[in-house]
Amino acid sequence: MIKKHKQLLIQIALFLLTIITTTLAGAEWMYSKYVLWVDDDLLMTWDEFMGGFQFSIPFLLILTFHEFGHYFTARHHNIRVTLPYYIPMWLGFILSPSFGTMGAFIRIKDHIYSLKHYFDVGISGPLAGFVIAMGVIWYGFANLPEPEYIFQVHPEYEQYGLDYADHVYDNDSTASFRFGSNAIFWFFEEYVADPARMPHENEIIHYPLLLAGYLALFFTALNLLPIGQLDGGHILFGLIGARRHEKVSKALFALFLFYAGLGLITMKDLADVGLESSMHFLLLMAAYLYFLFICSASMFKSKQDRWMFAAIMFTIQFIVHYLFQWEGYSGWLLFGLLLGRFMGLVHPPVLDNTPLSAERKLLGWVALIIFILCFSPQPFILDMPELLTE
Repeated sequence: MIKKHKQLLIQIALFLLTIITTTLAGAEWMYSKYVLWVDDDLLMTWDEFMGGFQFSIPFLLILTFHEFGHYFTARHHNIRVTLPYYIPMWLGFILSPSFGTMGAFIRIKDHIYSLKHYFDVGISGPLAGFVIAMGVIWYGFANLPEPEYIFQVHPEYEQYGLDYADHVYDNDSTASFRFGSNAIFWFFEEYVADPARMPHENEIIHYPLLLAGYLALFFTALNLLPIGQLDGGHILFGLIGARRHEKVSKALFALFLFYAGLGLITMKDLADVGLESSMHFLLLMAAYLYFLFICSASMFKSKQDRWMFAAIMFTIQFIVHYLFQWEGYSGWLLFGLLLGRFMGLVHPPVLDNTPLSAERKLLGWVALIIFILCFSPQPFILDMPELLTE
């Protein structure tokens, strides 16, 4: 009993701390203000901190529905499971924007022996969170503030009027951050939002409901990746069975790594002359090959096979970029490392492999369609000025 009370106190403390960190993070995104190590002009006020609840409440609501979707489904199947553990993460103390949390997780305390149970527990969280996220996104786009709202965040824009983007962003010396595109945001921008109130793409970060909605779609897409033991991996396992799941999961992971590292090392790096440039290229290539070797830990048991995979992957990426100039998104590499090295690509076996019902199979394919709609190939884009990128 004492152990259960201690666990509950830890869960409550983590939840309360996550409320604080996500509120701080929301205020930082909304107002570009911080609470530490800054001048008075950049110091967050109490009112601005309270404004951060406009982000943290909807964002944590979506996250909470996701986790309790897993929780109640597990309890429905008499699977012992803990309440959610929230993971606070705030980087404002180093003047870096963050989301305020790394999500949450529940700990399943029983073995799951049924393919159906794995499927139900896996799919329930993303679907529950997605429904709430769609409500938040719809309300955010349908109730956009007047376009002059942006002058509260950037009073320096007011001198340009509502044509501020022509002066602020048509400037090669200005760095800017923006979200990538996905099908759901595109639909709401085109068919729900008032065009006269639609913010510039670089300013969406200052709109708390749109910020919460976009991040919810981002995390939903991550969870629904049909790889390994992610929620999407559980869904795929239920749809195609154990025998095919391992092959498909590894193939999809290889494609994911291929896209993530495409264009990371290019012919331009090789073409630079001089001993120092040559050494830089060789060191960069060696480091990347070792990274791919580590990422393939769940794909191959043999070290020789891992090195072979790394060499082939790098060669194909190098040639494809040279021929077509296609660029991937290196930001996915970290998640590739987490999947390939730590989380694993192979799904645990089950004793009961009874095929899913037609209704569950249909729901599984709907979930994979939701993954496609939520996924953004380049979710976060930092546009650097030419002077810094040369």
